[in-house]
Amino acid sequence: MPRAARMPARIAFTPIFLGTLLCLLLAACAKEEPQRIQGYVEGEFVRVSVTAGGTMDNLAVRRGQGITAGAPLFTLESANETAARREAEDRVSKADASLANLLSGKRAPEVNVVNAQLQQAIAARALAAANLARQQGLAQSGFISPSVLDDARTQLTRNTAAVNELQAQVQTAKLPARDNEIRAAQSEAAAARASLAQADWKLKQRAIPAPATGLVYETYYRAGEWINPGSAVVSLLPPQNIKLRFYVAEPQLGAIKPGQKITVRCDACGAPIGAEVRYISTQAEYTPPVLYTRDQRAKLVYLVEAYPAVTDAPRLHPGQPVDISL
Repeated sequence: MPRAARMPARIAFTPIFLGTLLCLLLAACAKEEPQRIQGYVEGEFVRVSVTAGGTMDNLAVRRGQGITAGAPLFTLESANETAARREAEDRVSKADASLANLLSGKRAPEVNVVNAQLQQAIAARALAAANLARQQGLAQSGFISPSVLDDARTQLTRNTAAVNELQAQVQTAKLPARDNEIRAAQSEAAAARASLAQADWKLKQRAIPAPATGLVYETYYRAGEWINPGSAVVSLLPPQNIKLRFYVAEPQLGAIKPGQKITVRCDACGAPIGAEVRYISTQAEYTPPVLYTRDQRAKLVYLVEAYPAVTDAPRLHPGQPVDISL
């Protein structure tokens, strides 16, 4: 075909080609998605441990089980702690009884005994007074010697003193103990109650409940095994302790602030998950050499932590990779 015949076809094709190319470029720009940053899920575990060693009696949960706050986790053998609490309770009863005894004085039968002795002393004094009156009359008539009259006076004096003594005993029997004795008994009762509270606390430490609602992430012992003091027995993962960690480059750091909302996507997560930025590191994680050039500053990255809503947190798992959209 001659060259002159081919030229019009090339000129007619060029505008169509340029128009198509422009449409494709516009469509690509319209479908451009926001920048995504790679991150991962991390959990802050609650490790439940024991304060004192012992043998595990029962493990009430299993790994992967959901649990609510206050539900039983595990129990340890508690025979020694139960006996110690009974002993402390008996000491409280004894201290309370001693204090009540000091505050109430002597018992009614004891007071009645002293009253009976007082009545006997009063009767003996009356008899001694009548005998003295007779002896005085006989002495005036000269029928008895002065020594007999002195004996009668002495007997009356002795009986009068006995009456006064028993009257004082009756008053004392109705009084409580001395103030110092009462204060000592009150301190003893308070110490006994403190010991009972301590025994109660130790006994409660043998049956451990869940401190928070969450997932039983791991169990470290089985029934029948000995647990050392301070050893973690169960680790829990509350939903509010699930967080997202990702790193942003130094040029992007100014575009992120605490409280900012972000969107999270992951494999098999379904719908995107919203999260809130709560922590931004103030130090670079991977520091280049001491001198930073303009090009090297782009290599600096900063840690950012965000937390999803409690209702969305169970959809995420520690170690799971995620895509973060700012």
